Amino acid sequence: MWDRFIAACSTWLWKQMKDAGAEGYVVGISGGIDSAVAAKLAVMGVGKERVLCVLLPIGREDELAQKVASWLGTEYEVIPLDRPYEVMLDELGCRADKKIALGNLKARLRMASLYFIANELNYLVLGTGNRTELEIGYFTKYGDGGVDVEPLGSTYKSNITGNWGLAKALKVPEEIIARPPSAGLWEGQTDEEEIGFIYQDVDWVLEDRWPDHDPPSPEAMIRVRQMRLGSEHKRHMPPIFEFDWEG
Repeated sequence: MWDRFIAACSTWLWKQMKDAGAEGYVVGISGGIDSAVAAKLAVMGVGKERVLCVLLPIGREDELAQKVASWLGTEYEVIPLDRPYEVMLDELGCRADKKIALGNLKARLRMASLYFIANELNYLVLGTGNRTELEIGYFTKYGDGGVDVEPLGSTYKSNITGNWGLAKALKVPEEIIARPPSAGLWEGQTDEEEIGFIYQDVDWVLEDRWPDHDPPSPEAMIRVRQMRLGSEHKRHMPPIFEFDWEG
């Protein structure tokens, strides 16, 4: 199954690049499994010379992110964003206890940086979001959700990370596969802790079943459905007021 997926997705990424008149992809590398998988698909689709990995640390540099770039064999840049982040906090007067607002600001700074680089190089910004995250709104609007293409957007998280998953098929290094998923929005943050449930529970609810996994608790079912409904606005362009100018 994964051989067909990899071939089709790689071809799709090449076509998206060519149709846009672009010359490559820029991708933010976090040291996590999704960015590693998405970047590898891009490398297979357009060649490593057309993929630029960018590390955008705020607070500390992630050694695993550099290992991802080395494993891919692409060029990479490290651009610390601590100073612009601190300047924005000073100007905005944000309170340090607003974790969500602070985390979203980091994600949006990274998005703006990736698009600046993409504009310079005539590249597209490669998204790293998977279907699970997109369906429950577990991404920052105009942050990590601000991308040009989403190669993993139809693939559930459990299908990426599992023993027979996409990451294994692409031979992603084991230490990256084993790392607890994290958006790196604050110290010690993990996806599953913030969501409140493991990804397999979330995927079970989204797909109405999940092979080799027991049904999640009723609380998980209710919460995941609420998250999907409450994040609907994130998956669409802003609504436009239509006025009848002829009436």
